[in-house]
Parts: sequence; C-alpha cells; structure tokens
Amino acid sequence: MNLNFNFFMDDAVEAARREMIEAGYTQLQTPDAVDEAMAKSGTTLVMINSVCGCAGGIARPAASYSVKQGKRPDHLVTVFAGQDAEATEKARSYFTGYAPSSPSFALLKDGEIQMMVERHEIEGEEPMNVVNKLMNAFETYCR
Repeated sequence: MNLNFNFFMDDAVEAARREMIEAGYTQLQTPDAVDEAMAKSGTTLVMINSVCGCAGGIARPAASYSVKQGKRPDHLVTVFAGQDAEATEKARSYFTGYAPSSPSFALLKDGEIQMMVERHEIEGEEPMNVVNKLMNAFETYCR
C-alpha cells in the first residue's frame, strides 16, 4: 500500500487552519500581512500554529476557549510554522527576547511584546492551564 504523506499533511494543515479561523483568528500568510496586523493599535494575540500533537490537543483548544470569557485581545491572528515560513519569521521578529517556539502564543500591545506562552509551557500541560495563563495575561494587558 502506497500512502501519500503529502496528502495527509495537506489535510492536517487545512484542518488546523480551519480550526483557528472558526475560533475567530485571522490567518496571516505573508510578511506584509504580519506587519499590517502588528501596526494596529491595541492588543493582539498571535497564535503560532503547527500540526504537532500539543498544538491540536492543547494550544488550539486553549486559543479558542480563552477568548470566549471575560477580557480578550482586540485582535486575534495566527501564523502557521512550517507552512507559512516567511510570515512566521516576520511574526517572530516582534517577539524580542524569545526563541522560536511552536506552538506558542504572543500577546502584544501596540506592536510591543507583553508576554509569551512558549511551547515548553504548553507541551504536556492540561489545556485549562494554558487557558488560565492566557486569561491572566488578558486581565493584565487587555481592556
């Protein structure tokens, strides 16, 4: 049996993209789109998406759930590591002081990094622990 790995990956990527769009996040696929999003005033949550298990089982559910309660960022955006490499690299250029990490979350205010939830804070965690980290950040930095 000859399995087409690329077909499987395309399907997994599309499902992961769709999940974030359905949660209300705008997909940024070019460096220009990233710059445009970061130029907006207010708070912006950037979710660095990926196809790994901790993205699907922890990060994406946390991204969806955390913005449905209480305070939330003004803007919700996502870039896809490993798929939209230039957009992801551009987004990471705004995360001064943090190493590349996916999945991860960055909360920015007026284009300046305020906090980051890195992969090591996601992988192996309960989804509600990540939700709580995000919601605590929203309480601190969002209106």
